[in-house]
Amino acid sequence: MLPVTNDRPERPAPARSTWTNWARTERSSPVLTVAPRSAEQVVRVIERARETGHPVKPIGASHSFTAIGATDGIRIGLDRMQGLVSADPERGRVTLRGGTRLWQLPAILGPLGLALPNMGDIDRQSITGATQTGTHGTGLGHGGIATGIVGLTLVTGTGEILRIDESEHAELLPAAALGLGALGIVTEVTLQCVPRFLLQAEEAPAALGEVLDTFVPRTRAADHFEFFWFPHTRAVRTKTNTRLPLAHGAEPLTRLSRFVDEELANNLAFGACVELGSIAPAATPGINRFVESVSSRRRYVDESHRVFVTNRRIRFRELEYSVPLEAVPEVMRELGAMIERKRHRVSFPIEVRAAAADGLLLSTAHGRDSGYIAVHRFHRDRDREYFRDAEEILAAHAGRPHWGKMHTRGAEELRAVYPEFDRFRATRDRLDPDRVFANPYLSRVLGE
Repeated sequence: MLPVTNDRPERPAPARSTWTNWARTERSSPVLTVAPRSAEQVVRVIERARETGHPVKPIGASHSFTAIGATDGIRIGLDRMQGLVSADPERGRVTLRGGTRLWQLPAILGPLGLALPNMGDIDRQSITGATQTGTHGTGLGHGGIATGIVGLTLVTGTGEILRIDESEHAELLPAAALGLGALGIVTEVTLQCVPRFLLQAEEAPAALGEVLDTFVPRTRAADHFEFFWFPHTRAVRTKTNTRLPLAHGAEPLTRLSRFVDEELANNLAFGACVELGSIAPAATPGINRFVESVSSRRRYVDESHRVFVTNRRIRFRELEYSVPLEAVPEVMRELGAMIERKRHRVSFPIEVRAAAADGLLLSTAHGRDSGYIAVHRFHRDRDREYFRDAEEILAAHAGRPHWGKMHTRGAEELRAVYPEFDRFRATRDRLDPDRVFANPYLSRVLGE
């Protein structure tokens, strides 16, 4: 990666380097990779790109499963744009540079007495990558991370630096907060945070049928509820998180317990199971039933980020859709029937979560309380038809694909499930009229 010096981008190297994402599902060969330190340097890159006719794409941690960050033009790495810009603890707001990683936030927010209201179970992403693709956690009292953006700094396709917040260009915020990287390069974000809090985590096995029958009321009653179902079994593992004040006092897992549960069981032992399943698919149902039989209960209380986030070291591929909350039980039953009917052998669990309705134009929870159903495949599995068959079911229930997860939807199909789709496109025409930030993925999902 080459730094930008003297406010001018470096000249292209003779040979192109190859970029791949974390899941190894996408790759591209940028003609040039630059690493600016400021919005002004980003402007210089865009000016040069417009002069030479190269498209531009920003990249954070490369943790999206799609080609949303791929380019054969100029890639802007955000690694030199990390850290805290400013804080307003009284209002609970912080402004962060765009390349800041989620895993860095506890060290930034904690001393200020703040935390994110909600998080997903992976924290490797950059704050802009997570928000621009719609990363979310679970809990009907909370939207995705992007719903906490109250302001941002955007470099547009014409090279203009815009501050977008309640007082400046406020009409653009519902599009820019979750903009797919199609509107510009986000160099700073201002987040509305909450006071630090604890979570009481209760994890337990339960019967699949009972959890599906009670999913909606159980989700509405809990602060954060999710479950994991291993196909070919009749049981799930539930996780219910209850928010508590710091004064309650933490009751964390011991270092040994966390190591045994998360490293030995969830990574080492489970990794061996999915490796075996990829070599001998016929063994997968029996392996899953064994995993189900040893599922245990645990309860602990810890800082929110330590409960939300799980260390995942096994590489996988993922497809995730949001559907109307009430449709989750029916969709899950259809997925289970399809897996057995088509004789798919699926070693990875299906993860089910929920999020509150919001007003962001391209949010997967736009205008409706939503259930999220995530379908996974071990990266070595040879079968590719499982995702296709699952997507057919999910899309049939007014499903909206997660922008950072694998899917095959196109612009016309997405327009049918996003009421503000054309409003977003109009914003794109305004901020990037010449499609400086275009790539094949954006052309597919947004049109030209």
